[in-house]
Order: sequence, then structure tokens, then C-alpha cells
Amino acid sequence: MKTCEKDAVVIRVWKGIDGDVVALFPEDTADDCGHCTSYQHVGQHAAASYGLCIAHSRPATIAEAEPLLHELRSIGYQPRVVKRASRRRRRFGYINRLRNRLQTIILRQP
Repeated sequence: MKTCEKDAVVIRVWKGIDGDVVALFPEDTADDCGHCTSYQHVGQHAAASYGLCIAHSRPATIAEAEPLLHELRSIGYQPRVVKRASRRRRRFGYINRLRNRLQTIILRQP
């Protein structure tokens, strides 16, 4: 039996006029600076500062989150909605990213 790991996702709504909904993937490190992966209807995937996004947004309601969750499922994600990411989990994602990068560098050497 194949087990499918679900993607931890924090759904937020930007404070301000437009109120766009954003999905933050705190366990998926987007770059070497420790930014997490994010996803929005407009703009799609991007790197995001988790702390900054939390500071400038509010938690999404179920009605606000559902269209974005549907879109995420349609492109292959299996979202597991969480309220926030623990530091341990964000650090775990960053360590995995560094480990993968080191393995790539080691494999390139003659």
C-alpha cells in the first residue's frame, strides 16, 4: 500500500484592500535564505518570508480558503491545513534543502 504524505499549508488573507488569499508551505524551503514556498491564484508559486507574511495577513476563513485549496488539489498538492508552523518544522525544511544541495555538489565532483 502506497502512503501519500500530505503538504502542511497555512492559508492566510492579506490585510488591506484586495484581500488576496495566499497558501504558505512552511516545510517546503524555497531557497537558500530560508524562505518558504507560497502559492496564490495570481502569480502562482513564489518564495516568501514566513514571518513577514504572517505579520501582514490574517487567518483565512473556510469560505475564503476553499477556492485556493481546490486549485492546489487540482495541480497535485495534498494540502493539510495547519494554523501555524513550528520553528522546528521550518528548520527541518531548511536542513533538508541544504542536505539536498550538498548531495548535488558532491555528485558533481570528479
